[in-house]
Amino acid sequence: MHFFVLSDIFPPMQTYFKYLNVTTVEERWGMYITTVGYSKVGPNDDYPNQEHPSSHQLTWNRGRILNDYYIVFISKGEGIFESALSPAADAVAGTCFFLYPGVWHRYKPDHKSGWEEYWVGFNGYYIEQLMTNSFFDRQSPFVYLGLNKDILVLFRNLIEMVQASLTGYPQQIAGITMQILGLINNVALHRDYNNDPVGKLIAKAKFIIQESFENTIDMQQLAKELSMSYSSFRKAFKQITGESPNQYHLSLRLNRARDLLTSTVLKINEIAEHTGFDSVFYFSKMFKKKNGVSPKSYRSMEEDRS
Repeated sequence: MHFFVLSDIFPPMQTYFKYLNVTTVEERWGMYITTVGYSKVGPNDDYPNQEHPSSHQLTWNRGRILNDYYIVFISKGEGIFESALSPAADAVAGTCFFLYPGVWHRYKPDHKSGWEEYWVGFNGYYIEQLMTNSFFDRQSPFVYLGLNKDILVLFRNLIEMVQASLTGYPQQIAGITMQILGLINNVALHRDYNNDPVGKLIAKAKFIIQESFENTIDMQQLAKELSMSYSSFRKAFKQITGESPNQYHLSLRLNRARDLLTSTVLKINEIAEHTGFDSVFYFSKMFKKKNGVSPKSYRSMEEDRS
C-alpha cells in the first residue's frame, strides 16, 4: 500500500540551505530573512546531516538557542520536538512548528523514518510586533497543516528566489514569508472546524457569498441548499465568523467599495452599482456607518495621505 504524502505531488528536491546577510535596507523594511533551506534525512542518517554555522549547530543532547524566529515544516516522515516552553511532542508529516528567539529547543527525525524539512528564519521590527500580538502562541508552537500544497509551493518559491538572487529579492522573500505566516495563522484559527461537518458547511457558505458578493443573496435559500435550518445556519455562521450571514455579506461589499474608492476613478454611484447597492443613498448610509465618514470624504482623506 502506498501512502500519499505531500512530497509525492512535487518533484524531488536536493538538500539546499543558505544563510543571508542582512543590510540596513532589509532592517528598515521591517522584516528580513536570515536563512532558508530544505533537507532530506533518510532512515538511520545522522542529524543534522550537513554542516551549519557554529551559531546554528543543533545536537539533541545540548539543544540550541537562536536569535531569530523560525518556521520549520515537516513534509514527510516524523520526529520529535521540545522547547523550554513546551513539552516533547511528535512532529508528523504535515506539521510545522515555531522556534522563538532566546528560547531553548531541540528536535530530530525518528531514526526509522527520517524526515524532509523546510525552514525559514526571519526577524525585524514588524515581525516583533506581529509575533507579540497574540496571532501565534509561544506555548503551543505546533500547527498541523496536513496535505497542504500551498505551503510547499511557498517554501519552494522561497528557495528558488534565494537561489536566483535577483535584484530586490530580499523584499520579495520577506513577502513570501508573510504569506506563509498568513497561511499558518488561517489554519490555526480554523483548525477546530477542519473535522467539523457544520464548520465545513459554513466554510462552503462563505465561499458562495464571497464568490458573488455583489449580488443579492437569499440567506434562507442558501441555508436550505446546505440542508440546514436558517436559525441553525445563522447561529453557526456567527459563531465561526463573528458576524451574521447578512452582515458578513455587507462587510464584503463595503470592503470592496473602500478598495474601489482608493484604487479607481469610478464615481460614487458607479461604485455603489459595482458592489451591489440599489441606491447611492443606501450605499452612502451603510458606508458611513461602517467607516465613520461618507464615501466622498473617505476618498478625499486617502488622496491627502498619498
